[in-house]
Amino acid sequence: MADDYSTRLGTRLVIIRHGEAVCNAEEYIGGHGSCRGLTARGVRQAEALAARLERTRELEGAAAFYTSVLPRAIETAAIVAPALGGARFVESCSLCERHAGEADGLTWSEYGDRYLRRSLPGDEPDVPLAPGGESWAGFVERATTALAAIADAHAGQLVVVVAHGGVIDSSMISFLGLADHGAGVRLHPEHASLTEWQHVGSKWRLVRYSDSAHLLGRGLDGRDAPELVAAPPPWVVAEPLPDDAIAAARGPRSALRSRAGGAEPQQA
Repeated sequence: MADDYSTRLGTRLVIIRHGEAVCNAEEYIGGHGSCRGLTARGVRQAEALAARLERTRELEGAAAFYTSVLPRAIETAAIVAPALGGARFVESCSLCERHAGEADGLTWSEYGDRYLRRSLPGDEPDVPLAPGGESWAGFVERATTALAAIADAHAGQLVVVVAHGGVIDSSMISFLGLADHGAGVRLHPEHASLTEWQHVGSKWRLVRYSDSAHLLGRGLDGRDAPELVAAPPPWVVAEPLPDDAIAAARGPRSALRSRAGGAEPQQA
């Protein structure tokens, strides 16, 4: 009976976005050579998620646990693992954020100055982020192929993946069939959030997206913890203005740079 029920439920694929990373806070492109792991807030976010999972047991019985090879994902996975019964995780580069190539380690302002373009998801989808890096279309294909292969390898089971905002974006774009490589939407899952898919046959069902309830309300010490949730960056909530064309070439926060300062990456 239990096996029949599992078959009807299909595969549960839960993607955890890593906690806030140093590259997020310092606004640089955190690739294989420059990722410096989580910030102190990122650690607290991952701990809040682990405490929730320990309490709710909502991911109890996970058959497999995967993570990307980037330090910010590995650190998040290590914090969450005890809440999954001490599960050992498998590292895979197929789950990494978009490969940056020669842009690895550049600030987003430096990226705009050097390449004279922004890098919003869906913009110029066939152009590599930088020499030696991935195009947006290639990244979406690589990430979703990896997720689908993981789901197929654990049919009828629960599998947990710690990955990146871009990997979650890719799942939304591909599994929901969004047009133009997602250029018409702005996705921004919270750090240390849960996005869950159900896979039955050839169909994908979105169960939840960017579930970050554990970051709201009170922290592990019982005090209010509003600092665990950050406001969405300007590139998510605003479009570049026509008369900001020069600034728009300098990075994703381009149109607001002269007004708000700073630069903002795609996901990380």
